[in-house]
Amino acid sequence: MNYLWAFVVGGALCVAGQLLVDLTSLTPARILTGYVVAGVVLSATGLYGPLAELAGAGASVPLLGFGHLLAQGVQKAVAEQGLLGAFTGGLTAASGGIAASLVFGVLAALFGKSRDQS
Repeated sequence: MNYLWAFVVGGALCVAGQLLVDLTSLTPARILTGYVVAGVVLSATGLYGPLAELAGAGASVPLLGFGHLLAQGVQKAVAEQGLLGAFTGGLTAASGGIAASLVFGVLAALFGKSRDQS
């Protein structure tokens, strides 16, 4: 049942993003940024936590999940460190994913072949 909920929720988030691409004049960068901000807002209001519990990776892997992770990291760090945690908590919580994206980006640049876009 966990796989089903992950598939349904993750698929619904992807469908919503694709509809935004197809039916609006929003650029992909604005949609991606909007998804991260929506994850932060939904997490701050307490709505995203139950969805992440229900859907697991279907809710935690998409960009909404990244926003949720940032918000949870800030919330935890502020509770432990005070105001300074507002600046460090999000990056601390997401540091593994950020580091992985940088490493894999460098590897792709080293081993991939560059060509002109056509």
